[in-house]
Amino acid sequence: MYDKILVPTDGSTGAEIATPHAVDIAKRYGAELHVIFVVDTDAVDLSLGSEQVQRIREGRFGEMDELKKIAEESTARIADHARAEGLQVVETIVAGIPHKKIVKYADEHGIKLIVMACHGRSGVSRVLLGSVTERVVRKAHVPVLVVDMDHE
Repeated sequence: MYDKILVPTDGSTGAEIATPHAVDIAKRYGAELHVIFVVDTDAVDLSLGSEQVQRIREGRFGEMDELKKIAEESTARIADHARAEGLQVVETIVAGIPHKKIVKYADEHGIKLIVMACHGRSGVSRVLLGSVTERVVRKAHVPVLVVDMDHE
């Protein structure tokens, strides 16, 4: 049923909380686990200049080695955990608008389930801040398991 599972990460506690759920489901179904880090190009400091932002969008980090290092460490933490459980893992780092890149990756790679955390914001904070998870739930063409960070 779930032969490929995607767990997005941004290096946050939320991704860490969603990981055991993704790993457990992958083990139960003998699934391959995909880990994706999306460098949010909308959040990149525009003082870098449009040329540098374009390089990041193309995956060429240049002098943004620290950003690349954070992405690699974030995906590696999840991948190492999954490999220790005997899973096959695919790690990916891309740049763009997170929810769009997550949904596109899922579509292009035959992902059957996306597992991610939600901060549980409501009211004004949700409206003002938006939610990558909420947007993925609305746009994804596959089931999305949402792990509540407050009630792991």
